[in-house]
Amino acid sequence: MTGGRAAFRAVVLDVDSTLCGLEGVDWLARRRGPALADEVAALTTRAMAGELALDAVYGRRLARIRPSAVEVAALADAYRECLAPGAAAVLARLRAAGVALHLVSGGLREAILPLARSLDFAPAEVHAVGVRFDEAGAYAGFDEGSPLTTQEGKRAVIGALGLAAPVLAVGDGATDLAMRPVVAAVAAFTGFIRRDAVVRAADLELPSFDDLLRLVLP
Repeated sequence: MTGGRAAFRAVVLDVDSTLCGLEGVDWLARRRGPALADEVAALTTRAMAGELALDAVYGRRLARIRPSAVEVAALADAYRECLAPGAAAVLARLRAAGVALHLVSGGLREAILPLARSLDFAPAEVHAVGVRFDEAGAYAGFDEGSPLTTQEGKRAVIGALGLAAPVLAVGDGATDLAMRPVVAAVAAFTGFIRRDAVVRAADLELPSFDDLLRLVLP
């Protein structure tokens, strides 16, 4: 790197299959046995490929799984264990260079926050879907009003932040492509999974976080 000016002033990152090598809801479904795991994984795959609107499957998946507070805490541990190679160092370099960083995810906020804190994200820089539990820790629903439960929700969330341009969005799924009207470029992250339809529609492809660093700090 030359150490020159950053090519982007802000980077918006997806979490599942981008920052971390797992799909959180699918991970929770596997705790319910192979039949439900296969059902939920198929819905996730179709939504991320753009074959189904996220709106149509978000609540349906959680209603079938009904994750407890203990299980969501275990998912938080799994996120930290599946962090993308080099991600922590790259994010630290970008932050030190003055690049604004935000996480935007349709995943569960309570599972993502511990990971985010370990990477020095402030709570206000983490945008995800809240989940509720009763006094016994049993599942009691999710934030149905969150835009991030919808196909176009990431665009609404990022557009409302007023980030300094140019902004780069990085993610692996169709919901990330929805951010294009409010960012300078959308990069398809393929370090964990390559969704061909997403790669074709994106502005560029990033196979790793080292590639992200070279792009943002050329």
